[in-house]
Amino acid sequence: MGRVTAPNQALPVPPADLPGTLGALRAAGHRYQTVKQELRHNLLARMRSGEDRFPGIVGYDDSVLPEVERALLAGHDMVLLGERGQGKTRLIRSLVALLDEWTPVLPGSVLNEHPLHPLTPASRALVAEAGDDLPVGWLHRSMRYGEKLATPDTSVGDLIGDVDPIRLAQGRTLGDPETIHFGLVPRTNRGIFAVNELPDLAERIQVALLNVLEERDIQVRGYQLRLPLDLFLVASANPEDYTNRGRIITPLKDRFGAEVRTHYPVDLELELALIRQEADLVAEVPEHVLEVLARFARAVRESSSVDPRSGVSARFAIAAAETVAAAALRRAGLLAGPAGTRTGPSAGTAPADATARPEAPVARVGDAVSVTSTLRGKVEFESGEEGRETEILAHLLRTATAETFRARLAGLDLSGFTALVAEGAVIETGELVASAELLRQVGTVPGLAKALDRLGLGDAPTPEQAAAGVEFVLEGLHLTRRLGKDVTESGRTVYGGRS
Repeated sequence: MGRVTAPNQALPVPPADLPGTLGALRAAGHRYQTVKQELRHNLLARMRSGEDRFPGIVGYDDSVLPEVERALLAGHDMVLLGERGQGKTRLIRSLVALLDEWTPVLPGSVLNEHPLHPLTPASRALVAEAGDDLPVGWLHRSMRYGEKLATPDTSVGDLIGDVDPIRLAQGRTLGDPETIHFGLVPRTNRGIFAVNELPDLAERIQVALLNVLEERDIQVRGYQLRLPLDLFLVASANPEDYTNRGRIITPLKDRFGAEVRTHYPVDLELELALIRQEADLVAEVPEHVLEVLARFARAVRESSSVDPRSGVSARFAIAAAETVAAAALRRAGLLAGPAGTRTGPSAGTAPADATARPEAPVARVGDAVSVTSTLRGKVEFESGEEGRETEILAHLLRTATAETFRARLAGLDLSGFTALVAEGAVIETGELVASAELLRQVGTVPGLAKALDRLGLGDAPTPEQAAAGVEFVLEGLHLTRRLGKDVTESGRTVYGGRS
């Protein structure tokens, strides 16, 4: 995937075998292509070779990406329309990988002018004067991408440019392109320029983009510069923005050749694939816990208590997975304290054996409870639900856990677990209960091995993985009304008896 080079990152160094003069460039048979021709050529090459055209983009293979490809092949500027957290910006940035890795430029040109296609009078004069001896520079594709987050205070000068009074004072005449300090759009000439959240751009500023999209020239301070810009312009917007925070003015919408609707992952497997790809997990999170979080995110998205116009970002499920992993790492850190000392609400639990194997960080389904409070700010609730946000999320999390339990363990005989507590025995677990302690309480239970296998924990799970499986089974039995459950004042969860 292409990416934007950070300001403090070393610039890529062009290969030594690239032509260094205009004459050598011509001798090598180089031909000038517009950006849109370049994108079309490289996209077709990837199609023919079977190479991944948009690496890192999940869930759009049969919906969004074909529309994007048609827009690229047609040479259409486009706007991506979708709710927050649908990967619009990532998709836009991935287009950079479809540019040539290196392209020739006139050294020092702020417009990235091609040696065979100079734009400004000064550059044309320079090429004519130097001829084949003109030095040629090379620009990496990562430097051919410009991006602007649209904000109400964005000015025409930011996007297009403004007259530089210092250059006027040096004796240049008004109307000379050399008097212009070019903005972000012309400085991305021969590249891809993206405007994120386009409706947030003031309407009078959107007008400044009209000529860029159609006539491919720019206007600064009342006079026109005939600079045929070579750009691929792409924008993103939220559908709600058309009517609420702002709108894309009709003439500008008309100039975009394609409007592509994005969406959230259409099925559970795609949601899981996105979490696996994007989440930076600091501890092991078993597959059944990830599935609970994926189902949870989808349940929140579909809930009638949540404002559907704002959407529930894919970042919600990703952050949930990272939070659950962090909870597992916290447990491992605290259980490794001196002589097994505890802090916090579970203080006073049985001390761990100082010689025992350290607790490895493995997430359990009980760790997911923490996300209902830490992530509620990512969700826009309906106005009538004020004060019930955490309660709603907790209910949806329980629903997702029950659905995962049925999907993973349906038809499995789990009577060994219910029999274990049928005569009044209880099993205690919780945020800071060690895996060995939980397994000691359970002992050898008929059906445990099959349950762990169904959960994908393998034939020889570690104690921490086995504890994660046991806790999930207990919680699932509770949610399906086969086990009672209480939460103590110290924060422990007690399973036992019949509800």
